Amino acid sequence: MDEKKYLKIVSHYESCLERYGDTHLGVDWPSQDDVSKRYRVMLEVIKQDPKDDKVSLLDFGCGAAHLNEHIIRHSLGNIEYAGLDLSEKFVSLSQNKFPANKFFCLDLLEQNDSLPTFDYIVLNGVFTEKRELSFDEMLSYFKQLLTQVFAHAEIGIAFNVMAKHVDWERDDLFHLPFDTLAQFLKNHLTRNFVFRSDYGLYEYTTYVYH
Repeated sequence: MDEKKYLKIVSHYESCLERYGDTHLGVDWPSQDDVSKRYRVMLEVIKQDPKDDKVSLLDFGCGAAHLNEHIIRHSLGNIEYAGLDLSEKFVSLSQNKFPANKFFCLDLLEQNDSLPTFDYIVLNGVFTEKRELSFDEMLSYFKQLLTQVFAHAEIGIAFNVMAKHVDWERDDLFHLPFDTLAQFLKNHLTRNFVFRSDYGLYEYTTYVYH
């Protein structure tokens, strides 16, 4: 994408962190209860029982690594958690909180060879806000990044976007039609995917498997 406009999204989240600190508001989620639902749904991409089988998971766009807090709180100790974020501020915060975990600060669209593979990769909130980007600009960024992310997952990925079937849409959010996403996945990644819109939020989560 010209001028790397997606960095404006990163700047927005850094401004939330500066204003609200290490909280759900600091990563621009308005409700802690909704955040917990998202974590549960994201982790349900894992086909194995994470209490029995060890799996590696990359939290892509990890923010303040709140997903790892959820993993620890629910005793999912066999999930080997790693985080990645474009923001040095968030990566520094997360690394200080969890010094034993691996964190990456890189732009996958430019540093594709710098990232190892993982069993699963989840992208929670990476594609829900488009901020100043147009729909077409965000869709282009989404397709490029998702293609790279999928190549780094051995088993599958999970991500959420805003739904089109809502009472009203916000201009700063990325409302992606089911058909548009399904066509892209079928043509460029795989036909092996699942849409989840059963958890009561104005979004949906997609699981994509190899």
